[in-house]
Amino acid sequence: MTDCTTHKLKYKRIMLKLSGEALMGTGQYGISPEVMRRIALEIKEMVSHGVEVGLVIGGGNIFRGAGLAAEGLDRVTGDQMGMLATVINALAMQDALEKHGLLARVMSAIKINQICEDYARRRAVRHLEKGRVVVFAAGTGNPFFTTDSAASLRAIEIGADLLIKATKVDGVYSADPMKNPDAERYATLDYDEVLHRKLEVMDATAIVLCRDYNMPLRILNVNTPGSLMRAVEGQDEGTLVR
Repeated sequence: MTDCTTHKLKYKRIMLKLSGEALMGTGQYGISPEVMRRIALEIKEMVSHGVEVGLVIGGGNIFRGAGLAAEGLDRVTGDQMGMLATVINALAMQDALEKHGLLARVMSAIKINQICEDYARRRAVRHLEKGRVVVFAAGTGNPFFTTDSAASLRAIEIGADLLIKATKVDGVYSADPMKNPDAERYATLDYDEVLHRKLEVMDATAIVLCRDYNMPLRILNVNTPGSLMRAVEGQDEGTLVR
C-alpha cells in the first residue's frame, strides 16, 4: 500500500459512474480488455491512497433496452435485459480489479446470488470500510430508472462524499464540443442550472436526487490519465455540479 499521506484527499468515499460505452474503447460493441485494465489501475491508485470506491456501470455496450423499446419491445422486458447487461460488465470489472490485487465485490439489485451478492446497504458499507471496491450491478432493480439514477441513489445510500460521472469528454459544455469548437466548458454549475438548461449531464431524476441530498457531482474524462485521483484530491478536474 502507498502511504496515504502522500496525497491530500478531499473525498474519502466516492461513487464512480461509468457508462457501458466507456468500456468499448475504440470498438463498436462489447468490452475492451485494455480499457478495463486502465480503469482498474486508476481505481487501484485511489484505493492505495485510502479512498473507498463504489462503482456503478451501465450496460449500453451490450444492450440498450430503451432503444429496442422504441422499436416495439416491451419496455419492462427491455429494461430487465439491460440490467443483466450491467451484471456482465460488473463481473468483468470485478475480474479486472482482482487481477491487479484489489478486493472487489459485485452486489446486484436483482437476485442472482449464484454469481454475485444481493445488494444490502449495510453490507456494502462494511465492504467499503474493509477496503473492498463494491461494484453495484442491475441499476436500481426497477424498470424505467437509468443507471445514472442508480449511481445517485447508491451514492446517497452509502454516504459517499462525491459522485463522479466518468465520460469521454472533460466536463459539461454549452454545446457538443465535437460539433461546435466554440462550445464553452463550465467549471462549476448548480443543480438547477443543469435542469433548467437541459444540459446532458445525467438524467433529471439523478440530478434531482443529488440536489435534494446535497451530493456533489463531478463530470470528467475517464480517458485522461490521473483524472480520478485529481478529482478525489479536490482539484479542478472537469465540471463540478453542486
